[in-house]
Amino acid sequence: MPTYARADIVFERGEGPYLYATDGRRFLDFAAGVAVNVLGHANPYLVEALTAQAHKLWHTSNLFRVAGQESLAKRLTAATFADTVFFTNSGAEAWECGAKLIRKYHYEKGDKARTRIITFEQAFHGRTLAAVSAAQQEKLIKGFGPLLDGFDLVPFGDLEAVRNAVTDQTAGICLEPIQGEGGIRAGSVEFLRGLREICDQHGLLLFLDEIQCGMGRTGKLFAHEWAGITPDVMAVAKGIGGGFPLGACLATEKAASGMTAGTHGSTYGGNPLATAVGNAVLDKVLEPGFLDHVQRIGGLLQERLAGLVAENPAVFTGVRGKGLMLGLACGPAVGDVVAKLRANGLLSVPAGDNVVRLLPPLNIGEAEVEEAVAILAKTAKELV
Repeated sequence: MPTYARADIVFERGEGPYLYATDGRRFLDFAAGVAVNVLGHANPYLVEALTAQAHKLWHTSNLFRVAGQESLAKRLTAATFADTVFFTNSGAEAWECGAKLIRKYHYEKGDKARTRIITFEQAFHGRTLAAVSAAQQEKLIKGFGPLLDGFDLVPFGDLEAVRNAVTDQTAGICLEPIQGEGGIRAGSVEFLRGLREICDQHGLLLFLDEIQCGMGRTGKLFAHEWAGITPDVMAVAKGIGGGFPLGACLATEKAASGMTAGTHGSTYGGNPLATAVGNAVLDKVLEPGFLDHVQRIGGLLQERLAGLVAENPAVFTGVRGKGLMLGLACGPAVGDVVAKLRANGLLSVPAGDNVVRLLPPLNIGEAEVEEAVAILAKTAKELV
């Protein structure tokens, strides 16, 4: 179906932070499959893990125990706030699991009227009918009505609006700590802590969507750690599989108390291939020094981008984000900027607020930062 405005390029192979097209062109990949390829392309460690598993077992379904799933769940819970994990194939499925979990939690407590979730303007949680109903962006919902009820939209960053939106039907609050599709808009420490306090005060569940900003992207394993808070439930995907389709819904034992046998399921979610790669990704992301590297290289890139903004104010008007989840606010239309960058050999991702996202593999080095900045500088001169 013609649902994508695809660029006229076909990639035949990748190596580290580079992609190679069938026409021989090489591209520095600062899109990383939209924050997915956290260890770059054809990472030897991931290739070995996937190949070894492929020779043994691909799929059994969740009618049986899955060894890789159990080990990955134990490691994720050990490294996070969570006590329990449900594995999915995608971020949208992980988010759906979280939304269902919230309703089921209150239902089992006897608060059956508590079904509504407070969400935020410019959010993006996926393309399912429930996810677009939660975000309510015009470009996502046009022609797909009627929307599913149960979501109350408020401005991002506005604690007073959140307080005013809480009713006796409110079950939880859902947000991305850093909005990706919405334009690399980061919730402040005060905002995130305030949401945690509101949830505690009213008996609500705090539901974080870390599908894009998690798995080391900001220099912590998950972005909410910068605020020193913990959620009750969290959706994870993208980077967790390093390019292999995998998602997960993490939760506390209390929040997930309603998710008993038969209440939710997935045919493929967390199958042996996916969890073999997920475990391999976690091996690398949890290695001593890996997240420190993301913070250092992210700081360097942000510093160099700030210099670009100062030198090219008509093209780039500001830098946003944290770690290696960065955005450049643009003067020209972001689609034109992304196309020109691509023509010059740098892949990036457009976002809301006329922002170009820079989401490179997390293991890039200083040389790749300098190469990207040089292409950005060249492109800025051409766009004036």
